[in-house]
Amino acid sequence: MAGAVDLAAIQARNEAAARAAEAPAPQPGEYVADVTEATFQAEVLDRSFQVPVVIDVRTTRAPASQQLSSSLEQLARESGGAWVLAAIDADANPRVVQALQVRALPTVYAVIGGQLVPGFEGPLPDDQLREFLRAVEQAGREAGLSSVPPPAEGEAEPAREEVDDPRFTAAEDALEAGDYDVAAQRYQSILDAEPANSRAALALGHVRLLRRIETHQADAVTQADADPDDLAAQLAAADLEFAENDVQAAFDRLLRTLQRTAGDDRDATRERLIEYFDLLGPDDPHVAPARREMARVLF
Repeated sequence: MAGAVDLAAIQARNEAAARAAEAPAPQPGEYVADVTEATFQAEVLDRSFQVPVVIDVRTTRAPASQQLSSSLEQLARESGGAWVLAAIDADANPRVVQALQVRALPTVYAVIGGQLVPGFEGPLPDDQLREFLRAVEQAGREAGLSSVPPPAEGEAEPAREEVDDPRFTAAEDALEAGDYDVAAQRYQSILDAEPANSRAALALGHVRLLRRIETHQADAVTQADADPDDLAAQLAAADLEFAENDVQAAFDRLLRTLQRTAGDDRDATRERLIEYFDLLGPDDPHVAPARREMARVLF
């Protein structure tokens, strides 16, 4: 097995998208949120599946940071919900700063559909700041996100309580125990009863990927790079890259393989690409360009 392969990043995006679908949208005027380590998941990652989130990692110790923060808060309100601002006090949240790999203050990022988009460090002239925010809005529209809707007075929907499904609990227990065969059987039984159950289909795809990864060699990427014509090596290497969240590398590898192959080998490569598309979902920014390139190569 190729070490401790972590699919958390892929799974987290799908789980966040599901939570965002259930969560109420921000209320009118809630375009700026003070975010801490405890609220980062809900206010930044989950929220980014509803509306673009701009992260302002700030500090009160620097006048330039305070000035930028003031401008961002004003522009967030002016946007009317086209994006929301997540204000993070760097001094009070050092673990978030470390996780984001912040090198200077202030630092600004955007998060769209669970994907962190690089922004800028330090203050920006007003025209450049507005240009960056327009690009964030455009990227949000391209990802199918919408502005924060202003609900009528008193009509905000409460969050719905989620009830655990014992069938999923049993499958997840097997998955946590590392029994991928049993987990796959349990997810498949849900699909047999409910063919349109997207949650079970996605989970089954994760299990199949985990089961394959368990058989891959730790140096699969090196082997694949040394022998581009070895299809099995290319598929194994792509699995490892995908599982380690290097999605673009996995797609590039398979698209190159698709160009070199024909017949059954080409079909196997195409099927692996489609599997990855399904695991990521249509909103992932890597998917649409890879689909277009796949279609170009095939047709």
